[in-house]
Amino acid sequence: MEISRKVALITGAARGLGRHLTEAFVEKGYAVVVNYLHAEASAEELLANRGTYALAIKADVGDLEQVKKMVRHIEDRFGRLDVVVNNAGIARDNLLLKQSEHEWDAILRTNLTGCFHVIKEAAPLMIISGGGHIINISSYAGINGKAGQAAYSASKAALIGLTVTAARELADRNIMINAVVPGYMMTAMGSGAGKAAEQAKEDSILHVLADPSDVARSIVFLASARYITGQILSLDSRIR
Repeated sequence: MEISRKVALITGAARGLGRHLTEAFVEKGYAVVVNYLHAEASAEELLANRGTYALAIKADVGDLEQVKKMVRHIEDRFGRLDVVVNNAGIARDNLLLKQSEHEWDAILRTNLTGCFHVIKEAAPLMIISGGGHIINISSYAGINGKAGQAAYSASKAALIGLTVTAARELADRNIMINAVVPGYMMTAMGSGAGKAAEQAKEDSILHVLADPSDVARSIVFLASARYITGQILSLDSRIR
């Protein structure tokens, strides 16, 4: 089935920022592909009554074969892919000297290797579609580091390097690639750390936390930009 409207893939889309991103892209007329791993009920509820322009796919982005199958499914269903938001991510907070190798590997596998898999497999379909935009969700911790988040900070810092390198390599294929630092949001991931939220609010010039709806709308706008690539864009009011 080939359609004329643009298609957006959002990884880790059933909850948190991903849910807001799905809704924002739908509002702009995109066909949306909601990738999830565990939140099947949330994904189905999010896409209820969306019709043929919405698709939910269960896939572990850390598994290359699952990502390959996901992209093939998108191609078979829609015939194109225009936007990818690499939003899937996990955190396993622990002090560096107490962090297990298993925790380290799990975080890097999802937050960094998962993005590599998605870019590697999605880019060829985007090229066939005439180009597009890949947006990687990084973090304030990836720029400044954060005590108790060595693995998470490392994964998000490395994602910035991956973003800029991929932007250079794919620019002549009309694929724009940027990283977004969304700020601290009271999503499921962020709401469990009260002290961190308080500190983020204190560090904000406006003394507010980031609004996931505002972040989502900004990302949708970025996805329409023709000449912005290789950038790291902060969407909150903290000064680095």
